Amino acid sequence: MTMTYQDEDVRRALRALADERASVRLKAALAVGATPDARFVEPLVERCAVEPEFFVRDMLTWALTRHPETLTLPRVLAELRSERPRARSQALHTLSKIGDRQAWPAITHAHLTDTDDEVARTAWRAAALLVPDGEEPALAAVLVTQLGRGERATQLSLSRALTGLGDVVLPALDTVAGHPDPRVRAHALATRRILSDPDTGFEYAIEEAKRAVALDGAPGRDTGAC
Repeated sequence: MTMTYQDEDVRRALRALADERASVRLKAALAVGATPDARFVEPLVERCAVEPEFFVRDMLTWALTRHPETLTLPRVLAELRSERPRARSQALHTLSKIGDRQAWPAITHAHLTDTDDEVARTAWRAAALLVPDGEEPALAAVLVTQLGRGERATQLSLSRALTGLGDVVLPALDTVAGHPDPRVRAHALATRRILSDPDTGFEYAIEEAKRAVALDGAPGRDTGAC
């Protein structure tokens, strides 16, 4: 039997979604997702943009995916234009969970190169999942411009997005083989290594790549300099 929310039930659920206790917000998101209602779509999206706890945000996204795409997709897509990084990031995450490739055109170059690392990382993951057949080389060409960026978690996210596209990324990786920044070259080498041997851990691959890049520029090597 499908539960029908009364107005007071809706108000109670909305208060719980904004409760100061993360455990209460989590339970509220779970309840809303378990029994979807169109009246919750807007509040769920709005809460995603400000929710500080990752595990609660993940439950909010799950709750959104339980609602009809005809309601959620337009509202989530609108969040991609938000000035708040968390709103953009969570919207991208939600799109990856919805999995509708109609969302692909909304993932722009600006998202893939966003100055906020979390937004960019989420955009990379979403793009790799939603990219239409035949668009992978163009996506890879943008992604390789971000090689060398950020700390290990950010670099790992980018390598996963690139390797998820398969061998079509190899020409794009070749374009940065001679990049002047050793971080970029090392990241490209590590990504290529993982692509050829998926069992290779990222930490091992990046450390090996850094050593290879360092040796390549060591005294005594033929670098082409006079």
